[in-house]
Amino acid sequence: MGSYGKKENNAAELMSHFSKLKIADALSSYDDADYVIFGAPFDNTSSYRRGSRYAPNSIRVAYDNLESYEVNYGINLLDAKICDLGDLPVYEDVDYILSEIETVTGEILHDHKIPIMLGGEHSLTVGALRNFKDITMVIIDAHSDFRDSYMDNKNNHACVTRRALELLGKNKIISIGTRSTSYEEISSKEYEKVRFISANEVRASGIDEVVREVMDKTSNRVYFSIDMDGFDPAYAPGVGTPEPYGLTSIEVRSILTSISDKIVGFDINEMTPLYDNGNTSMLAAKILQDFIGSREKALKK
Repeated sequence: MGSYGKKENNAAELMSHFSKLKIADALSSYDDADYVIFGAPFDNTSSYRRGSRYAPNSIRVAYDNLESYEVNYGINLLDAKICDLGDLPVYEDVDYILSEIETVTGEILHDHKIPIMLGGEHSLTVGALRNFKDITMVIIDAHSDFRDSYMDNKNNHACVTRRALELLGKNKIISIGTRSTSYEEISSKEYEKVRFISANEVRASGIDEVVREVMDKTSNRVYFSIDMDGFDPAYAPGVGTPEPYGLTSIEVRSILTSISDKIVGFDINEMTPLYDNGNTSMLAAKILQDFIGSREKALKK
């Protein structure tokens, strides 16, 4: 566990560890919030283009240019009770930051709020997942990320789905958008325990069929993780490991909004502003609005 400790009245201590740049619509105090955002600026296991440590604030700057009223859902996000803690410090060791994320996410869940993590690289998801039991997980990702170890590190960003399987168990994970996997991964006996829906399968069956499967196979409690390289690079060029022939922004939004009322934890990872033209940051910011706006609309029904 990290350095925060379990306390009943821990909001002030929790918030003291973070930097203070905030999402524009995050006007609620921690105590009043339903959604608690925090950034995790870490990219030390990235295997190609590093820079995702700069993503949380890049997303915040882009978000500042979005309207607070979300016309697609009829929701004013200023009323959505959002708190943004800011960013964790920049750490160098992946095991340490996973422990810190585990602690922070655990505190947020303990206080009956929804944690929203802005990465940083995809390895960070494992820290949050350690707090969840009896849930299903939906991943948007170009890569299967199913190596048992990569570059001598079992917590490398190329291993996140394998670690998630160990935490959640068989038939609890749906990964959508896959179009890159190694022979080592696909030949593993464990590979079939995750439902990988390739980008080609999405195109062949249509997004409506994919949405039906996701709705049918997810429980009432879902952790939703977005690796921004799941999008085609035409929509999200600023990522660490871009892969052609990916998902469209509309397809990902359709999947996300179909189950947003089930989501109990959410993250956006692997956005790399150093290689962005502004589109990736804006898309990540809009996806954040889509999650909160669609969930608020569903809860009002």
